This record gives sequence, C-alpha cells and structure tokens, in this order.
Amino acid sequence: MHKPHSTIVLGDNDNVAIALTAMLKDDLIDELGLTAKTDIPKGHKVAKRAIARGDAVFKYGQIIGRSTTAILAGEHVHTHNIEFTDHKSGYEFATETQNKLNVEVNAEFLGYHRDDGKVGTRNYIGILTSVNCSGSVAKFVAEEAEKSGLLKRYKNIDGIVPIVHGSGCGMANSGEGYELLFRTLSGYARNPNFAAILLIGLGCEVMQIADLVGKSRLQSEDSFRYMTIQNEGGTSRTIERGISILTELLECADQSTRQPTSVSKLTVGLQCGGSDGYSGITANPALGVASDILVQNGGISILSETPEIYGAEHLLTRRALTEEIGKKLLDRISWWEDYTARNGGEMNNNPSPGNKRGGLTTILEKSLGAVAKGGVAPLAGVFEYGEKITTQGFVYMDSPGYDPCSVTGQIASGANIIVFTTGRGSVSGYKPSPCIKLSTNTSMYRRMSGDIDLDCGDIIEGGVTLEEKGKQIFDQIVRVASGHRTKSEKLGFGGSEFVPWQIGAVM
Repeated sequence: MHKPHSTIVLGDNDNVAIALTAMLKDDLIDELGLTAKTDIPKGHKVAKRAIARGDAVFKYGQIIGRSTTAILAGEHVHTHNIEFTDHKSGYEFATETQNKLNVEVNAEFLGYHRDDGKVGTRNYIGILTSVNCSGSVAKFVAEEAEKSGLLKRYKNIDGIVPIVHGSGCGMANSGEGYELLFRTLSGYARNPNFAAILLIGLGCEVMQIADLVGKSRLQSEDSFRYMTIQNEGGTSRTIERGISILTELLECADQSTRQPTSVSKLTVGLQCGGSDGYSGITANPALGVASDILVQNGGISILSETPEIYGAEHLLTRRALTEEIGKKLLDRISWWEDYTARNGGEMNNNPSPGNKRGGLTTILEKSLGAVAKGGVAPLAGVFEYGEKITTQGFVYMDSPGYDPCSVTGQIASGANIIVFTTGRGSVSGYKPSPCIKLSTNTSMYRRMSGDIDLDCGDIIEGGVTLEEKGKQIFDQIVRVASGHRTKSEKLGFGGSEFVPWQIGAVM
C-alpha cells in the first residue's frame, strides 16, 4: 500500500510545507527528501529548504512574513522564527474577474415568500429592542408566550426570538456609531427569516422608536408592531400587551408555508472562526467552491471580517468588477488601520492564541486562507457593516473579525443562512438565520460531532476533491434552506449571539 504523504505544499514557489501528521525530531519526510530537525505539530509549517534570516516566507504562493533567524531545512517554522511584515507592494484592479468554474445547477429550495420579494429560510417572530433597557422585558414577553403554550397553536412558526443588546443609549444621537446601530436594527427587522416584528423600547433612550419607525417602514403594516414600556405603564402591562400583539402577529405569520423558489433568493454569509493550519487547505476553499456555485445560480455570498483579510486584500481587488469597487475595499482597509492605531491596537493582533496553536503564525497567513472562502467569482460590490446588499453575486461587507459581531452585520445586510468553518471547534448559532458548521480536520469533527454539520477533513485524509466537497456543501445549504435543522439549531443556540458593532464614546 502507498504510504500517505506527511506534508502538503500549497504553492509552486512556497518554501514551507504543511505537516499533515505530527512529526518528531529526526523523522523522515519522504516527499521532501529530508528529516525533521525539530518536533513539528500537525497542521504547522516545516521549512522545505534553508531560509536565510530576513528572507520572505511563502505559503499559498504568497508572502506570509519574514524570518527573524536562519531556518534550517526540516525545521519548524512558526512564531519563534518568523514575523509579520509590511505586505503592501501595489494593487491591481479588475484584472482577474473571470469565474473559472462552469457549473449550472438551477437548484431550488423550499422557502417562505415575503411581500417584498425576498424569501426566508426560517419563519420566526422577532422581538426587537431599541435599547438594552428594554431587553429583559422582551425576554419576559417571549418567555410568557412559551409558558402559556401560545406557540403550540401555530404549526408553521419556528419560534419567537428576543433580539437584545447592550447599547441604544449613553451614545451620541448622530454620527458613525448611531448610524451603524440604526442600520443593524433596521436590517434585522427586514431580514426575510422574520415573518413579523414586535419592536419594544423603554421610551427615553437615544435610539428612539419614532426614529426607527419613521425614517423607513421596517415591515409591512400587518407584520410590524411597536411600543414603549413607559407608555404602556410598566413591565407587567407591557408583557400583557406584548402577548396580545404576538397573538395577532402569529395568526398572520402562520399563513405562510414553504414554497419552491430559486436558490437565487439565498444570501449566504461566509464565516470562519477558531481557524487552524488546515482552514486554508480544506474547509475554506471548499466553501469557496460552494460560494461560486451559488453565485453562478444567481445567489449572493458575503465575505466579511476585514481584519482577517488584511494582507490578502490585493487578491480581492484583482477580482473586482470595477476599479471603483476595488478602491472601496481599500478605503475600508485604510479606515481600519486608522481605527486600530487610534485605539492603541494594530492590524496584526491576529491570529488568536488558539489560531497559533493550530499552526497559523501571522495575519497574512490567516488572511490568505480566510479569503479562500470567497472562491474565484468576481467581486461585485463592497458594503458597510449592516448595509443592505443591493447587488447579486459575490460581495464584501466590512466588519470586525469577532465572529458574533461579524455575523450580526451579515444578517442585518440580508443573510438568510450562515456557513461557518472552524478548525479548533466553534459553538454558536445565529437566529434568525441557520448556521452550518464545517470542520477543517477530521479529528476535531470526531471530537465535536455534536456541533459540526459537515467534515472537510476528508479532503486530506480521504482523497475527496475540493470540487466534490464544495458540491456537498452547496447541497447542504439547499437542504438547510429548505428546513433541515443544523446542529446549532438543535442545541438551541442563537439567543446570545446578537452582537452589534459598537463604535464611539459611551456617555
């Protein structure tokens, strides 16, 4: 039997390989024709050849950092001997906009058709809050509906979701922070996975109910109600009125049933968290294949997490449909450089400790793997956090790298399903949009199979191609969009992961 390779090389000019198994010092690495000079953990990098001090280290055919000391062939390459380096050497725009795949699926899913033409993958009632001060009351209303058995009368409703957060007051009533929260709340109210919305405020907060309702109608008249605790006369009366309103909304929402529709009505948020050295080899590029299939069938896929594409943004500007789109992405990068600097941080505060234990060394390395989630489709648009997506295809939405915050923005922008890759193991869910979890390696999948929906480790261990796995992921997206429950949904996640991005002074 042929002995499986112990390493993989990802780019023709790479001077490091990735260890597919843990290696001990003096182990023979047959395919590289050398022996390990040090212990090398699984998923970490090993030098293919000698690297002089100060030389660039290449992975994916791209620079991921520079050596801080002379590195021997066969030596472990990680934080102890390479460092982050300036990656900016000029940008190209709209030079690589041809999608390399030629896939025609014309798939359909069973979804909930809304009056505005959107289609939901779930049929929730949302209790949205304008301010933290109304958060507990929103939960009380949802709990009372559950205890009273109200939901049991309606077979087509997936549940009641209180959306609570830590802001809405103690902030400026205009400017970047206010507009960002306003976009997020408005976007959630319009997400097609909510059949109806009850908006609850306190009454005296900065984020006034009248402004949320008055600037733009959040839902149709039949599916939207609002009130404030102060006007209703306190907690008990608000709960009582809330149950009465929910009964009306449930009657309306229960009339909606799943109907066939094109996958062009899907908007998928692409996410990764708890990444490891396999992320950019297995799950992320396989998700990129699924993203390309979706885009070719008219759907929308959203890449985000700006601090985690830092160092790889040049790959996206080349794929931009226009120079204007590419420059809009670079404007967001510049904003982040200023934002982190003025807050005493830096863009290379990533990878996290868990990422580093998994084999990722610099933000450049992590970013190159993260961008793979976006496949090869042209970049059709760049949007701000929580901004409504107004174009079909592969797009970018600016966000922090913090997963719950980033997903919150994607759902506000219209994502009706989330696909999340993880190498270390991530447990989370994001109501109202179902979240599909993909593992980058089989050992973690086996260890945390109760949380992970699909294993991508068989790309390395089982000889499955990226194209085959990408099609599996796409099929899973269609199944979940049609009602199949994900592991995180079965576990009950989604009640704590609404995390709007907070910018500005707390007053």
